Amino acid sequence: MKKLLLVIVAVIGLSFAANAQNNAIGVRLGGGQGYGTELSFLQGLGASRIEADLGYYSYGGVGGFSLTGVYQRHFDIAPVPNLGWFAGLGAKANLVTGYGSTAISVGVVGQAGVDYRFEALPIQVSLDIRPCFYLYPDTFFHWGDVALGIRYTF
Repeated sequence: MKKLLLVIVAVIGLSFAANAQNNAIGVRLGGGQGYGTELSFLQGLGASRIEADLGYYSYGGVGGFSLTGVYQRHFDIAPVPNLGWFAGLGAKANLVTGYGSTAISVGVVGQAGVDYRFEALPIQVSLDIRPCFYLYPDTFFHWGDVALGIRYTF
């Protein structure tokens, strides 16, 4: 399972790196139902960008992996250089294990937040929320969790 996840991360990273412009890679802390961490990659596309996250979470005997992709629009906050806000839509898939069973869930996500790129350092920090409307195997809404992103920009 770990080898498969590493291959997925490598393929996503290499495919985005081929067209590198205003990219960032790092972690998103608090993602995965609030109890996990996600490896996070941003691909800049001018005023838009794509965020791809591979996460792991564990809480109370239940754990799992998640794969999330979000298309975002980014907007500057004029009075403060390098500060902006973003909003977007995407999809999420979870592989959840616990209590002797394994399940897959799929949903549609929204994401909104603020981010700041340091001028003197190649670092970007963000704070966002990502609610999800799950479609499979059951339909339900999860308000999402606030997550802190810390990424190296290139």
